[in-house]
Amino acid sequence: MTGTTSPGRRRPRHRAARAVSAVALALAGALSLGTAPAPASAAPARPAADPLARYHHQHLHWKSCLLGPDDATGRELEQAGAQCADVTVPLDYDRPDGRTLTVAISRIRGTDTAHRVGALLLNSGGPGGPTLGDPPFVRRAMREVAARYDVVGVDPRFVGRSTPLDCRWSTGSMIRGAGTDRAGFEREVRFAADLARSCRIHAGDLLPYSSTRNTARDMDVIRAALGERRISYLGYSYGSYLGQVYATMFPGRTDRVVLDGVIDPARYNPRLLRDAEDANRHALRGWADWAAAHDAAYGLGRTRAAVLATVEATRSAAARTPLRVGGYRVDDHDLPVIVFNGLSQDNPTAYGDFAAGVRDLRRAAEGRTVTTPSPWLASTLEFALTGHGSGYGSAQASILCGDVPAPRDPETYWRDLRRAGPGDRLFAPVTRNINACAFWDPPREHPTAVRADLPALLVNATGDPRTTYAGARAVRRDWPSSRLVTLRDADQHAVYGVYGSPCVDSAVNAYLATGRLPATDVGCPRPTS
Repeated sequence: MTGTTSPGRRRPRHRAARAVSAVALALAGALSLGTAPAPASAAPARPAADPLARYHHQHLHWKSCLLGPDDATGRELEQAGAQCADVTVPLDYDRPDGRTLTVAISRIRGTDTAHRVGALLLNSGGPGGPTLGDPPFVRRAMREVAARYDVVGVDPRFVGRSTPLDCRWSTGSMIRGAGTDRAGFEREVRFAADLARSCRIHAGDLLPYSSTRNTARDMDVIRAALGERRISYLGYSYGSYLGQVYATMFPGRTDRVVLDGVIDPARYNPRLLRDAEDANRHALRGWADWAAAHDAAYGLGRTRAAVLATVEATRSAAARTPLRVGGYRVDDHDLPVIVFNGLSQDNPTAYGDFAAGVRDLRRAAEGRTVTTPSPWLASTLEFALTGHGSGYGSAQASILCGDVPAPRDPETYWRDLRRAGPGDRLFAPVTRNINACAFWDPPREHPTAVRADLPALLVNATGDPRTTYAGARAVRRDWPSSRLVTLRDADQHAVYGVYGSPCVDSAVNAYLATGRLPATDVGCPRPTS
């Protein structure tokens, strides 16, 4: 998953703006979908052996991506020369003549038509993360090879500008801390059940059709509507799993495949973050070293041990009495998630944002007034403690819960939390806690049995605290035709075009340019500056 603040590693603005929404993995209204016929962009139904012919042969109406003067994403797309369109897809692929959805896409056309490769579809993870705004950022990462591709951003079904799914939650994520005792855990059981109930009430007609398999089917409709025989693909985090599912369901329809922040499909389920505790502890120690070196700016302690003691003292205070930060109250269900959110990006800007947030929390723990929290903390609290990100969290939960069933007995989660022991008060309460999937209806389909091999380029950092390096190694073992590009010594979630590794970016761009994978796996050092 994308972490709550990921993949916002100070990518372009549109990614940073949704940084907090990835907590539910790395894991943020009234429904307008009716029974009206397909919009004009869908070609009329006609007799054909292909039951999806009307979708595959639809005419796309390309238009400006700018929705209004305050649409920053649209403005960035407009400045980059992108256009947008709505692709019509069936709600239920078993009933293609029934209700329809729209899936919003953007495209920046390649300029080197003499050496054109084709369309490169993007997915930035989540699940539930909007990707329509990503082509400008990806084209910058691709450098000169971008001219050979039409770079296509997609807001998957129920996400962003596509037909929405919103459970009207009071939070942007189903991921929270379990608390410090059984009473706190029981509150979480009720909270998770309430979230699932709200989804059944407000989006029950859409939930059965929210899944990775249906998102992959939508991708293939997009491929056909674009007039492409095959597509290339770049998927980050959850997008790596989506790419694996697409390649399995539609063999022969992929060209060049890059999966960055790789999920092991054998471990993909609503508890995907489980066992990421060690990687997050490592990331926390790395941040603490940086904060100690910048004690003059943040005052969190002059040594790693002192900084970590500040974090623990703040957590302990929140467990005793909720901290007042601006208009919010932060308790032991919230504070571990805030810490978790601060640890997906390994760079000074992200570290500084997190340090400023911890400084505000520590001040609140000491009884001082924090009227206006730092921007990063303010956005994190707004996402976690209000309904501002309800649409994101609803879509994310609907995909995770709609893909793989979760254990239904709360005791399963309580025993797992107990096994973690009192030594981990920060991460296990987040990664092992119960969530809404425990109260979800069973998925309509079995999970995809991902194909045994695919010639893809895999990318992962050794210290990734969301999609851990073990997952990338597992996929590499299962796909002997693939190659793995490893960024060493970085606690970074998603690397290509994000972290600033010339070694990683060059390896990916060489593959996109030639279609040839490296002869062997590639190891890249952490950049020295």
